[in-house]
Amino acid sequence: MSQGPTARLLLSAPDRPGLVAAIANFIYDNAGDVTQADQHTDEEEGMFFQRVEFRLEGFKLSREEIPAALGEVAAPLQMAWRVRYSDEDRRVAVLASRQPHCLVDLLGRWHCGELPGRLVMVASNHPDHAELVQRFGLPYHYLPVTPESRSRQEQALLGLLAEAKVELVVLARYMQILSDRFIERYPSAIINIHHSFLPAFSGGHPYHQAHARGVKLIGATAHYATAELDEGPIIEQDTARVSHRDGVADLARTGRDLETVVLARAVRLHLTDRVLVHGRKTIVFA
Repeated sequence: MSQGPTARLLLSAPDRPGLVAAIANFIYDNAGDVTQADQHTDEEEGMFFQRVEFRLEGFKLSREEIPAALGEVAAPLQMAWRVRYSDEDRRVAVLASRQPHCLVDLLGRWHCGELPGRLVMVASNHPDHAELVQRFGLPYHYLPVTPESRSRQEQALLGLLAEAKVELVVLARYMQILSDRFIERYPSAIINIHHSFLPAFSGGHPYHQAHARGVKLIGATAHYATAELDEGPIIEQDTARVSHRDGVADLARTGRDLETVVLARAVRLHLTDRVLVHGRKTIVFA
């Protein structure tokens, strides 16, 4: 049985004795009840990472008081930290182009209550999915784009996201390259999905290229978007075995299945505060 909202603390620090004790004592001293705790030490970099979730019911500090108190604990230990709460209104936007599989899957999962957060809008550079999205009671913004209008289209999109107070942007096979300005507006808060053939089969018709090379594994990768195209920190991946009996259509179908599952997992991990970005990689407390 749920006992009310929880706080989720993610932290990183140069590894040293006493880090776990410092956070445990902070929670204990304020009458906190830890519900989950996970940690990882990167021996090569000498870095410590931790995720701790604790109940707010009975906690001595209010939400407004927690940051300052945590700052006092963290500063002497050179800790970088952030805290979120399980009952926050996490507002999400999905961007899509013509391929519908990831969008349809996400709509269904949110409709059934399988994903945390609140989907508040869908935007696309094509009109194809308007009727589908509206069936779910969501606004659909059709923003066509040409090489000449790309900057204006992106500015309009940023305006819609700001108006809807979106904090997470999900690229559900959105086939437009985002500008550095856009990515800087949402650091570590834009999740992209693509097939895992990159960089071996980049460009057009990757499944035709893969079939011609007789691949035995295909997959999908969800990552945070960065200024380096398709090079952002990886959140989630999966693969499936294929064989010489699989044609191009079979490979593409398997790839689409993987993309939907991997993207949904990545969205769930982000919205439950289980992903800590460190440089070009992530620590995922799944």
